[in-house]
Amino acid sequence: MMEGIYLLLGSNLGDKKNMLEQARKLISHEIGTIIKASALYETAAWGKEDQPSFYNQVVEVKSTLSAADILSQIQKIETDLGRVRLEKWGSRVIDIDILYYHDAVINDENLSVPHPGIPDRKFTLEPLVEIAPNYIHPVLKVSNQELLIKCSDSLDVKRID
Repeated sequence: MMEGIYLLLGSNLGDKKNMLEQARKLISHEIGTIIKASALYETAAWGKEDQPSFYNQVVEVKSTLSAADILSQIQKIETDLGRVRLEKWGSRVIDIDILYYHDAVINDENLSVPHPGIPDRKFTLEPLVEIAPNYIHPVLKVSNQELLIKCSDSLDVKRID
């Protein structure tokens, strides 16, 4: 079992808090033990802004699965929870992204790890810094805390629980 697997959960449709709770249960069941979870954060929609705000949360998972296996489990969980992929950055009941998989750097057609959006998204960095401020980005070689300080994203991110 290895630590250092960070997932970002997001929802902006329906009962968002409940949806994140359901996602955490399925992650625990299908992927591995959640060893840390950030608070929930409410954020204005990013990328496509004419939609409801998101609830986001970052969890650290302990798992023996490969990154590719985690991705396929995530897609199954998203489908089980009713995710329909209609448009890039569109509204969704659930979205789960792999942020980091240990210190691996993976770039294939289905998966980019570390997640390429990390440095530019405050809604990712705020909860990430809450649970892993000193974790070093394996490509940029700076901590999550430093990434947050340098982040130019001006969207409002507020802790809600």
